[in-house]
Amino acid sequence: MSGIFSDAAVLRSASAPTVGADDEVDTSAHESPPQEKVPLTAVEPDGPPRGGIVVLHEAREVPESLLDLLRALALEGWLAVAPNLFHRGHGDDKEVFGDDLFADFDATSDWLVGRGVYPDCVGVIGFDDAGTAAFIVATSRPVGAAVSVAAAGIVEPLNSDAVALVEAAPKLQAPWLGLYGEDDPHTPPDHIEALRDAATRASVATNVVSYSGLKHRADHPREQPGSSDHSEPAAAALVDAQTRIFDWFDSFMR
Repeated sequence: MSGIFSDAAVLRSASAPTVGADDEVDTSAHESPPQEKVPLTAVEPDGPPRGGIVVLHEAREVPESLLDLLRALALEGWLAVAPNLFHRGHGDDKEVFGDDLFADFDATSDWLVGRGVYPDCVGVIGFDDAGTAAFIVATSRPVGAAVSVAAAGIVEPLNSDAVALVEAAPKLQAPWLGLYGEDDPHTPPDHIEALRDAATRASVATNVVSYSGLKHRADHPREQPGSSDHSEPAAAALVDAQTRIFDWFDSFMR
């Protein structure tokens, strides 16, 4: 497997003004501004990628646990890439939704296509509020498949640029898998059940899975053997969650 590397994806620029044959164009007034880019962290598989997975995350720096997920996806044959959603420097309290989110996702998707990935073989996965972002992407972009882990904002939008997931669920355009922990205070069981019901009204395949506890998360650091949290049920939940993630992408991005 190829190693981890850094790169950048160019944001799509605005279309040039349309002019007629007899129009005079002041080229100095239409000079292209410097291209804005999205910093990326990526892992390539050995050989040609079978597709690409965009990994959305809340961290300003990619933690080792998330790098482990990128490596695991690459071992499955995917070109895995994590864009830095906070490259604009809006501040620690600025959630990334709305136009900025779509611009960053589109740029990352273009980057994958430029490296030989077919557009319908681009998937997206996100965690926590970035899981909400992955869900929203799946309602407005023709991705191959989407996965959200602990996506909040189920019955109330996270902010003015987001939307309640129960309202958006019927608009899903891509097969979507949601993974939740029943003990997560941000996503209580009754909210999860409401989302499960709303997702059944989508025209694509959906599945909402609940786990006891919070040890199913592929983005969390692994517990060391012998620690109080290292138990057989917790390990089984993590294996099950990762298997479901890989199987979901396998099933819908061929």
